[in-house]
Amino acid sequence: MSHTFPELPYAYDSLEPYIDAKTMEVHYSKHHRTYFDKFISAVEGTELASLSLKDIFANISKHAPAIRNNGGGYYNHIVYWNCMSPNGGGEPQGKLKQELLSTFGSFDEFKQQFAQAAINTFGSGFAWLIVKDKKLVITSTSNQDNPLMDVAQDKGEPILALDVWEHAYYISYQNRRPEYIDAWWNVVDWDAVNANYEAAMSV
Repeated sequence: MSHTFPELPYAYDSLEPYIDAKTMEVHYSKHHRTYFDKFISAVEGTELASLSLKDIFANISKHAPAIRNNGGGYYNHIVYWNCMSPNGGGEPQGKLKQELLSTFGSFDEFKQQFAQAAINTFGSGFAWLIVKDKKLVITSTSNQDNPLMDVAQDKGEPILALDVWEHAYYISYQNRRPEYIDAWWNVVDWDAVNANYEAAMSV
């Protein structure tokens, strides 16, 4: 079995006051862990156990819902955690900043469009910034789907993820999703997102 459950890259309270410690603890140790455990149970003893998540997602429409839902939940949270940092916030630099300005006109316009994608995701899901055909695209997915899946409307390489399931913000923000999104910008790790962008562009 090639899949492992990664360590959270910071302490539960590291993203306060923007994301509270209790939310982080429950989200990581309960929700994320459950997705991982159920995914492993679903693929154990099958030919999928030795495949990468990317290879599994490429043909996800052919696999059982348990693999789609739990494999997505396992992967999506890894991207989400790794796009945040206690030292986050501010604006991106490097090649990503240049491409954001070229694509969206300004960083503020990008933030507005990304926030709207997150706000307008009906029910549970994720908002994404992806590289598609060497271009930046904002998209969203329902439930635990992601842009690597063959069922996605916009397919591409995820470089930034925002979890808008209520369990990601309900303790502090209740039903105020826009307030959570506004706070989240303060913990985005633009160095990590820029590294994701450069990796995606090199594929």
